[in-house]
Amino acid sequence: MEKKLPSSTKVVVIGGGVVGCSVAYHLAKFGWKDTILLERDQLTSGTTWHAAGLVSQLGPTAAVTKIRKYTLDLYKELEKKVDHSAGLRLNGALSIAQHKGRWQELQRQATTAQLYDVDVRILDKDQIKKNYPIINTDEVIGGILMPGDGAADPSGVTHMLAKAARLEGAQIFEKSPVDEILTKDGKISGVKVKGQKIECEYIVLASGMWSRQIGEKAGVSIPLYPAEHFYIITEPIENLSKTLPVIRDFDNRTYIKEDAGKILVGIFEGNSIPAWSKTNKVPEDFSFGEFQENFEHFEPYLASAIKRFPILETAGIRKFFSGPESFTPDTNTLLGEVPEIKNFFVSCGLNSIGIGSGGGVGKVTAEWLINGHINEDIFSYDIKRFQKFHSEIGFIKNRITETLGDLYGMHWPFKQHKTSRNIKKLPHHENLKSFGACFGVSGGYERPMWFSLDGEKSEYEYSYNYQNWYPSAEYETNNTIKNVGLFDLSPFSKFEIKSEKAHQELQKICTANIKNEIGKCTYTHMLNIDGGIETDLTVICLDKDYFRIISSAATRERDKFHIRKYLSREIELKDVTDNFCVFGVFGPKSRDLLESLSTEDFKNENFKFGTAKNIIIDGIKIWAQRLSYVGELGFELYVESQDAKKIYELIINKGKDYNLSNCGMHAMDIMRMESGFLHWGHDISPEENQYQAGLSFTISNKKDIDFVGKKALDKIRQTKIKSRFAMFTLKNSKPGEPLLLHDEPIYLDDKIIGRTTSGNYSFNFKKNLAFGYIKTDLTNDELVKKNIFIEVEKIKHKAEILLKPLKQSNFKIN
Repeated sequence: MEKKLPSSTKVVVIGGGVVGCSVAYHLAKFGWKDTILLERDQLTSGTTWHAAGLVSQLGPTAAVTKIRKYTLDLYKELEKKVDHSAGLRLNGALSIAQHKGRWQELQRQATTAQLYDVDVRILDKDQIKKNYPIINTDEVIGGILMPGDGAADPSGVTHMLAKAARLEGAQIFEKSPVDEILTKDGKISGVKVKGQKIECEYIVLASGMWSRQIGEKAGVSIPLYPAEHFYIITEPIENLSKTLPVIRDFDNRTYIKEDAGKILVGIFEGNSIPAWSKTNKVPEDFSFGEFQENFEHFEPYLASAIKRFPILETAGIRKFFSGPESFTPDTNTLLGEVPEIKNFFVSCGLNSIGIGSGGGVGKVTAEWLINGHINEDIFSYDIKRFQKFHSEIGFIKNRITETLGDLYGMHWPFKQHKTSRNIKKLPHHENLKSFGACFGVSGGYERPMWFSLDGEKSEYEYSYNYQNWYPSAEYETNNTIKNVGLFDLSPFSKFEIKSEKAHQELQKICTANIKNEIGKCTYTHMLNIDGGIETDLTVICLDKDYFRIISSAATRERDKFHIRKYLSREIELKDVTDNFCVFGVFGPKSRDLLESLSTEDFKNENFKFGTAKNIIIDGIKIWAQRLSYVGELGFELYVESQDAKKIYELIINKGKDYNLSNCGMHAMDIMRMESGFLHWGHDISPEENQYQAGLSFTISNKKDIDFVGKKALDKIRQTKIKSRFAMFTLKNSKPGEPLLLHDEPIYLDDKIIGRTTSGNYSFNFKKNLAFGYIKTDLTNDELVKKNIFIEVEKIKHKAEILLKPLKQSNFKIN
């Protein structure tokens, strides 16, 4: 007898794959029993059913590693708890390297694994040959073995989660396609299924490759699209070891795993094929379908696999599989509440690692719904890292031809995508290009990362050691300290609010005391109710009850969402990001340069640090702020976009008299670290609070307002801080030896006490510089006398803790 759909529920989960079932299970387990899951066909139909089922514990960040570790632990637990097999076969996973860069990458992974208690063993070429004779090691340098990894049965996992969800009280309905998502006053109100309305407060879209087009119908941007994904299964192979680990041959873009006496060979090629290219739409009735064989596309990778695993040469092919798998613009998952509709959550875009992440992704999604926020540094998975254009068909179809291959491509530091570029260009883009700008993407914009010297190529030459842009960064940082540097800050996120209640509202959501005085600038944070740092921004009073909010380029949608979440409905938050270009004029000669361009008085007594005013350059009104993220005397110029090219040219031409240099984002990042300035997304996030981060100066004790997070801060202040921010330099002073990035273990003697969050080489101070968080009862003064190390690629480097930033700037009083 067919179950009757309810007329109302608290949460509707749309999609019955591994992720949807995990979300339903965790919501019910955490107390939201009034949860239903709607599957348009049968559980696992879509992409889950044909997944290879690989499970791996180690991820690229701490939060992702937690998700993957939790997933594996959950599967083990539920197998016993609900008496249903997940088909776990944990024979380990071996990643091998053929090239030096890949070997360095694997060693860095093995180093980072120590932070999260993941068992990783480094094997040399001889050990690999001895333990796994199936591998031709002629060109292999080495590998890393993760004994706790392996594979699971996708169908088994999904049905196990579904069974667990039902036992916790959730209801699951198959053959129940959602026809329409219903909203009222910008908020989820229900769904329609086969003509029946189901009222609900929340939805979670976990519909895999259908998510983009479902979102589009509701006016929601969900940037993913399916590509054709391939693997083969051989005929049975005699005497094939049943305990063979999953073997990933990244450099040849292939992996193999034992599959019931056969070998499955899968690929992650560098130039994938978008699915359904004629219609740009996933058919509604596509369930357990496959695509036509494309052996011509697969054959070069099979040839590489045969060379690496000679046993394949005589093995027949039993099954050639080609089916859809969806990918996102950056090969990271899409989680969280969308900015367009309140209480509309997504949990999709797993990029072919759904089985290995499904358990943890479901848990995080459930916590996000129930708490309204997440107290982890998970921005790399937050859907609000993207803008609307990222889901446009031209952009996403082109980008996924590259991102499928990113899974097995080199994960170089500072790597830039090649596809779907030049979507947003600055008005003076060609000027920047003519000066040798090497562009990267920031907030969707093409933005200068560095400028080539002496006519050299403006292209990255990727490496885990010395960077080819170091000479440019050295020149740009040195010249900014000695003369004046011109930095393009145009992609900064910019929002405005204008209302009699604007100041009062900002006081409620900002930790600092916002000044309602024209021209006053306030550096502040916005928190969640648990005291986690949600936004890092500057608020400027443009006029009485009229404010502009400036934040990072990358967090535009996220910050806008957070601010709107707490603003009164009658107050409009206006996004003016694209209306203005911003030029940072920084350095000891910045004042002289601007005085030569404008009749305004830029002297300290009339233009103090942290203030702003309108100035005129060549008849054009410009809003100028005396602020500096590089730790030097400087000014930010806000220019209307239509005037930006002219102003840029005027600054460049006049700047010749002051030895002005164009400067990129690498120079800015180096100089902000020299000055001890933290960066949201690296050094601070919702996982940290202001006391841990040494940013308590942004908390106002003057204002008698119960701002968001204040109660949590009061409790935090009275408890012992478990981990705290610290700065380090290495004894070694050579650039790129080693290359410091993030997530490197910090040691006190032979014990790990923390991890790095940012790294750079300071050319001005000839120091390898790192930021990070440490857990120790010792004071910084005591740590100065201790043996501290930072480990990179399994080598410990002697480090020193800094008691103050490398650069003690006096830009505030000059």
